[in-house]
Amino acid sequence: MPTRASRGGKRADFAQIAVSVVEQAIGDVLKPAEGKNPHAQALSALGASKGGKARAESLTAKQRKMIAKHAAKTRWGKTGGKG
Repeated sequence: MPTRASRGGKRADFAQIAVSVVEQAIGDVLKPAEGKNPHAQALSALGASKGGKARAESLTAKQRKMIAKHAAKTRWGKTGGKG
């Protein structure tokens, strides 16, 4: 039975195999688009602005206090006792 090392590295998933077949067929290497998609960035910013407000409105005073205490403990616990 062949060992894992004899397989020649990781097994490629279906998408990777398809890309390699297309690259071999066209005789060129396909490269992903460079830069970020401006439409995706705008959509992300829209969701982020809505999400923070919705979360703030849904939290109770007790939950906000607990989150604030945890944040303060985390922030000031990293100083190593200075100050």
